[in-house]
Formats: sequence, structure tokens, C-alpha cells
Amino acid sequence: MAEHLDTHVDPRRPGTGGTYPAELLAAVNSLAIETPSWGYGNSGTRFKTFAWPGAARTVFEKIDDAAYVHRLTGAAPSVALHIPWDATSDWGALRRYAEERGVSLGAINPNLCQDDSYRLGSICHPDPAVRRRAVDHLLRCTEIMHETGSDLLSVWLADGTNYAGQDDVYRRQEHLFEGLAEAVRGLPAGGRLLLEYKFFEPAFYHTDVPDWGTAYALALELGPKAQVLVDTGHHPHGTNIPYIVAFLLARGRLGGFHFNARKYADDDLIVGSENPFELFDIFEKIVAAGDRAADVAYMIDQSHNVEPKLEAMLQSIVNVQTAHAKALLVDRAALAEKQSAGDVLGAHRVLLDAFETDVRPLLAAARRLKGVPEDPIAAYLEDDYAARVAQERGTADAAGGYPSGEGG
Repeated sequence: MAEHLDTHVDPRRPGTGGTYPAELLAAVNSLAIETPSWGYGNSGTRFKTFAWPGAARTVFEKIDDAAYVHRLTGAAPSVALHIPWDATSDWGALRRYAEERGVSLGAINPNLCQDDSYRLGSICHPDPAVRRRAVDHLLRCTEIMHETGSDLLSVWLADGTNYAGQDDVYRRQEHLFEGLAEAVRGLPAGGRLLLEYKFFEPAFYHTDVPDWGTAYALALELGPKAQVLVDTGHHPHGTNIPYIVAFLLARGRLGGFHFNARKYADDDLIVGSENPFELFDIFEKIVAAGDRAADVAYMIDQSHNVEPKLEAMLQSIVNVQTAHAKALLVDRAALAEKQSAGDVLGAHRVLLDAFETDVRPLLAAARRLKGVPEDPIAAYLEDDYAARVAQERGTADAAGGYPSGEGG
């Protein structure tokens, strides 16, 4: 990490021969970013899904695209799966297919929001038969984890109510804990349940897991295999997400991220496109945490509706890498000195110095070390992969809205 660099070397500028400190390059290259299978297929808003030429139609084509993104970046070695969107009859064969293409199968994401029976909720539903169906789906996903080698169950629930008095909130909380506890018991050895939260939507009176505090409290009750997943687009306006990240890291309960951005009330924009300083601030907290952040999982979760699928995924990865690289450049010694002296603006300027650094040469050097293109987006634009798959796959039908979209 940056705080361990040779203090006689300025990590912001290459040394003799255009080289950077080896420790810095290694730290830059240590970041692994999981891409989502659903980001490669046709996906969109609840209003309309616009079909994109060459968008992946099957889970195998999604893996092909994820492997291509990894070849260009060297930073996306795994692909998250969504169940049942990515269901297959032979998980072992799918795992081998991915590994042959240089990627692994990552987090398993259960879908507990699209079945008609989930209109009033899934594991919090007032009907015990519906709750049983939802919990059985979670348990099937833990079985898939065993078959794919995944160690992450990423759970987002649309459960909630639209009107005061619609259901008993206390009972729903009991059902919530009971269902999640059963899923935790089904995890493979070393597996973790990452609980995602969302402020509102599609429930508008209350959501059963509305914020990080609720997710944190549930994780504490569920035990060490349960942690919080921070989706960067799932907060009320003005929320200090970097503080939430630091709080959860300090207590060992930050399990991972779903990276995206939003302007108003959803989370479908490319990460870092709206508030790049916030993304940098998040990574500054992660770098400062050192080993406490060792097991944090970094995942993209975006709905690319009007953007080219592959180019959008590459831009997302580049934005995350940029924020991470800048965070590695923070002068920790100077920051600590300013903080101890109560120098408010001096400490802030230490962060600004790193944030305002052009890290493109640093990222290019790190990519050279990995043997991947120095500019993955330029390499993509010069390549014929997108045109070739568009010709091979054509343009799939895309009905309106969420059923083809991303999962929360």
C-alpha cells in the first residue's frame, strides 16, 4: 500500500526510466473487480429495455464477454451470477467453461422480487408458504455456491410495504431474521452472506432492510458469516457513504460493494460518473484500513440501458481503478501530522493533492506490468470484438422494463 512506499520516492511521478515504485504498482494491480452477468445482457429501467446489438443472450455468452473484459483490463477475474436468470442444468460444466476462458464464477445473487407470489414480499411475506418458497430459493443458491466454488451469497430484498398498517412490521422482522439465518446455515465452509440494503423502492412506506444500520444489526445477530454489502446508489441524498464504509470496516462487517452511481433516485449510472470525489473518499477509507479491508469484495452492479454494454463495463472498471490509485497516493504521514495538529484545511489539502493527481500514467504502467493494454477502452474501440459478436448474436428481443434488468 502507499503508506509503505520508500519515502525518498515521490509516488506521483515516475522515477528514472519512467518507472514507479514496485510496491505502488503491486498495490494498484491488487484490486480485483467482479463484473455482473446481467450487465452484459439486455437490461434497463422499469419503463423500457432497449435491445443492444450483440448483447449476451445466454449465461455462456455473458461469461465470454466477462472474459473479454478481463483480458483487456487484467482486473476483472470473476463474474457474478443471478439466479434464476443464469440457471443451468450443469453448474460444474459452467464452472469449467468459465475457467477455460480465464475467469471464475463469483457471487451468487438470488432473485426474490420477480415471481408473482412475491407481490407482498418474499422471506417477509405474511403467507408462510410464500416465505418457505423464498427461503428454499436461498438454500438452492447456497447449493449452487457449493457447485460453482463461490464463497459469496449476495442478498438484496425488495420486501416492504406501501401503506401504514398493510402488514405487521414486527412479524416481518422476525420472518426476515429467520429466513436469513436459515440461509447462513446453508453456506459452504468459508462462505459469507452479504446483505444489501436499499432506502426505498419498490416499497414506499417501509423497506424491510432500508439502510446500513439495519443490515449491520442483522449481520451482528446472524453471526460472523454475515456482513453488509454497500451499494453506492442505495442511499438518501446527502448520505456520507465514506463514513459508513469506515464504520463497517472498523467493526469487521464490511463485506463488499456494488458499485454504481445515481443522480436522483436509482442506481443505474456508471460508478464515479456523478461524484468522483466520493468514490475516491471511499477508497481512501479502504486504503487507510489496511488489513481490515483484506476480504472486501468489489463488484459492479449497473444497468447499461442506453450505453454500449462492454464499453460501459470497461469505463466502470477504469473509474474504480482511478479512484483506488488516487487513494494509494495519499501521503499518510503528512495527513496524520495535519490531523494531530488540528490543521483542518491542511489535512483536507493532503487528500486533494492525491485526488487531483493524474494517475493515467501510473495505471498504464501497472497494466504494462500485467501484460494488458495500457488503455483498455482504446483497445476495445480498436478491436472488432463488439462488431463480431453483434454479427454472430444479432439483436435479441427486449421487452419493457425490469424483468430484463438488473436486480436491485
